[in-house]
Amino acid sequence: MSNIKKRNISVLGPEDFTGITLKKPADYAAGLPAVKVAIKHAFKEMGVVKSVRTLSQMNQKNGFDCPGCAWPDPEKPSKLGEYCENGVKAIAEEATNSKVDREFFAKHSVEELSRWSDYQIGKSGRLIEPMILKPDSIYYEPIAWQQAYQLIADELHKLKSPDEAIFYTSGRSSNEAAFLYGLFVRAFGTNNMPDCSNMCHESSGVALNETLGIGKGSVKLEDFDLAQVVVVMGQNPGTNHPRMLSALQKCKENGGKIISINPLEEAGLIRFKNPQEVKGVLASGTSLTDVHLQVKINQDVPLLKLIIKRLATLDQEKQDVFDHDFIAKYTNGYKEVVRDLDQYSEEELLKLSGVDAKRIDEAVQLLANNDKIIICWAMGLTQHKNGVENIKECVNLLLLKGSLGKPGAGTCPVRGHSNVQGDRTVGIMHHVSPALNTSIENTFGFAPPNKEGLDTVHAIKAMYDKKAKVFIALGGNFLSAASDTEYTGRALQNCDLTVNVSTKLNRTHLVTGKTALILPTLGRSEMDVKNGSHRFFTVENSMGKVHQSKGLLKPASEHLKSEPEIIGEIAETYFKGSHSVPWKSLSQDYDLIRQKIEHVIKGFNDINNRSKGSGFYLPNNVRDLDFSKLPDQKAQFSLCDLPKHNTKENEFILMTIRSHDQFNTTIYGLDDRYRGVYNERRVVFMNLKDMKKYSLKKLDVVNLISIYDDTKRKANNFLVIPYNIPEGNLASYFPETNVLVPYNHFADKSHTPISKSIIVQVEKA
Repeated sequence: MSNIKKRNISVLGPEDFTGITLKKPADYAAGLPAVKVAIKHAFKEMGVVKSVRTLSQMNQKNGFDCPGCAWPDPEKPSKLGEYCENGVKAIAEEATNSKVDREFFAKHSVEELSRWSDYQIGKSGRLIEPMILKPDSIYYEPIAWQQAYQLIADELHKLKSPDEAIFYTSGRSSNEAAFLYGLFVRAFGTNNMPDCSNMCHESSGVALNETLGIGKGSVKLEDFDLAQVVVVMGQNPGTNHPRMLSALQKCKENGGKIISINPLEEAGLIRFKNPQEVKGVLASGTSLTDVHLQVKINQDVPLLKLIIKRLATLDQEKQDVFDHDFIAKYTNGYKEVVRDLDQYSEEELLKLSGVDAKRIDEAVQLLANNDKIIICWAMGLTQHKNGVENIKECVNLLLLKGSLGKPGAGTCPVRGHSNVQGDRTVGIMHHVSPALNTSIENTFGFAPPNKEGLDTVHAIKAMYDKKAKVFIALGGNFLSAASDTEYTGRALQNCDLTVNVSTKLNRTHLVTGKTALILPTLGRSEMDVKNGSHRFFTVENSMGKVHQSKGLLKPASEHLKSEPEIIGEIAETYFKGSHSVPWKSLSQDYDLIRQKIEHVIKGFNDINNRSKGSGFYLPNNVRDLDFSKLPDQKAQFSLCDLPKHNTKENEFILMTIRSHDQFNTTIYGLDDRYRGVYNERRVVFMNLKDMKKYSLKKLDVVNLISIYDDTKRKANNFLVIPYNIPEGNLASYFPETNVLVPYNHFADKSHTPISKSIIVQVEKA
């Protein structure tokens, strides 16, 4: 019997109920309730004085960047605070006064901790010293930093090939840390750099690169002030990106219109009560959505085709609906796209979408009469088998309207983590970039590997098959974030060594390889001081702007190190101080790292100066209408197929969603205030007609089952809640339902898991 079997670990955690209370779903977001909840979280975790001091500097030009979402800051941040309820929750989690020390680990074994809920685990507190879980033990114990570095170096040296190691990156890391990490991984000899983009916006990157020549959005924050129509698709900004509501509010106040497209009518897109305005506190706030199209899960392509088909009919009559001058000058494939529409009947597309015909007519009129159009989207479009084509159909609409490269118009993929876009910009990718490799070789004197590495889903398979033996994560909660939880758990347990650079305890620290290391690091809000110098780092927001972030709090422990320091020391130890890259110097001097970024990555010239204050925008060819890297030097229209699910009579399409009390896999609490669910996460939202059809009543207990490739996956104990969701569709929270997502079913080209369109059966428990 192996030592892993001796560890009686619960990969999924508890499946018990916590005592549900239901209320009517909210019809607005923010307002005084958001203020009260935010203050409660902050004061509970940080205390009053620390809370006030910390929040006064979050998202300010000389302060630190929110560790939550990547929504950009306005040029003149509010003096009252440029943050949202969930931003306060995020910083309260990071700057909590609670600590996880050696006494905590001596008291609680990994077996016991694995039976805690993700909420309980996260509330344990800050990690404050490096810890090791030895092969013959179920208890973490302290380890000196240098011993930890040496252990990692020894395990890496044991590998027969560099490709037997996996180096994961979370979007929380700074540009400096990500650049140094990618540099070390390439110097080590592999491109096995899966990152959180693989699990979320990889579909956006692929689609935008192929159609527009850059894997990022094209709008700036001020474009929302000028937009005539903003289309929000597959996204719930009230919970996931609450500061976006201020931008939508300004759009409405300037005469713009908002079309929301989503299977759920979310509170944050119905009405917004801005807590920084009198009308947001004492009055009704701002009504946001003008037209809500309640599309069935992953039927966005049929809906968009129907809209485009009706726009094309209007254009044939007037010749002024599409921007024909723009199309002729800047695009390729217009005739093919219009001709392709002929094979679809409006009746077919309407039925597939599930949307009311009158609402579609209203949306068509708005789009026909305006050309300053922004389309925003998030995981509701990307995490499907056809995720890439979902985005390409959005691009088709913008190209037809000439809604690119002009104020108030463009693409807006809304990133879900504060520097996930920056990580990719500075080199975290499993793909091979010949240009990047050449720049690295010219700057650092070594040749990076030219073999493509493993993305997230293929890294999991490699670990499961025991072809990868070392897993190192720079931030994140890999197990809870990835698909197919039990399969991923076994994959991690097959490793000889797992290493997590983290601020807080999470489930990935408990489901480990034979040996496991926890390396605690500084948080965004903490001072990073070296030799008397107060260091800062940089991040890139969702709209391609790079700016500095500088913590102000005393670190939670004197034993904490910054991410660049940890990476540099690992590299220095592995190469035994003999390598062309000055790892030690780079790890201590962030200005030096930024100088190297400037040499290697285009657009970062004079980063040390330009990143201060408001920061600077990176080059964006779409804003300049420069499509020279694409075929015929033009933007590309795309022929997109309709999605194929082929569900049986007793099957549903399930999408995983967040509650309002979480950010990604971090659970702040057990309430989903906007959907009216309190003190419970094991719930499934279902249409009332479906409930009657299958003889289900409110709060009946059911199990959810998915079957792919003859493999049955099961999520136990979920309470049925009647909800306004299309028939045949279900919604439930992740990470609890990630167990249902097959690791080997993912989006074409991007390999993003199908977390938003899982075919499931429902059985009474």
